[in-house]
Amino acid sequence: MRSTAPAPVSLYGFLTPKPGHADELRKLLMDLVEPSRGHEGSLQYHLHEQEDGRFFLYEVWRSQEDLDRHNATPLLRTFMSALPEHLEGTPEAYFGTMRSPYSGGRHLT
Repeated sequence: MRSTAPAPVSLYGFLTPKPGHADELRKLLMDLVEPSRGHEGSLQYHLHEQEDGRFFLYEVWRSQEDLDRHNATPLLRTFMSALPEHLEGTPEAYFGTMRSPYSGGRHLT
């Protein structure tokens, strides 16, 4: 029997800091990690720093509704308003539905 639960959604991408802004962008991104992990429906939330100086953000949410709720928080709105000052160009962002079974420690339902 197939589950009728919504499939997890993922959001991932690269952010390139403006020259001289890596430290500020790193702090902004790091300040999102723990609060975001605590939001309802957060299954994975990881920040990586690439050797070329770009940041890679990887998020998995239980459902689109959970991601939408996260994106509507004051935390995210404040982050998004501060982001352009520190970014070189636009973020390289991707969004998708997770098709492989989720086997993480948190329950989907």
